[in-house]
Amino acid sequence: MRRHPIYAYDMLARIPYLEDAIDIPYYHHERWDGAGYPRGLAGAEIPLSARIFAVADVWDAVRSNRPYRPAWSEETALTHIRQKAGSQFDPAVVQAFCAMMHL
Repeated sequence: MRRHPIYAYDMLARIPYLEDAIDIPYYHHERWDGAGYPRGLAGAEIPLSARIFAVADVWDAVRSNRPYRPAWSEETALTHIRQKAGSQFDPAVVQAFCAMMHL
């Protein structure tokens, strides 16, 4: 699991028209507090596109049914994302996400 950003980078880096978006699959598991992977980047070291995608990715993951659990409600998902602002997620991105969702 922890190597999938590296595998994605290796596969997608060879596709010229994806060059501008390669930061998203490579860095979307970095954490605002530096505890993420693959490089352990923190804060603004993480490309903005990846910080935005990290929030959207978690929203999609928890709002979707999985074989091992049902989808979370919007309220539960939003609470989870807000609680992770400043540790997992960029607080400004979380604030913008919540405003965009009108929640």
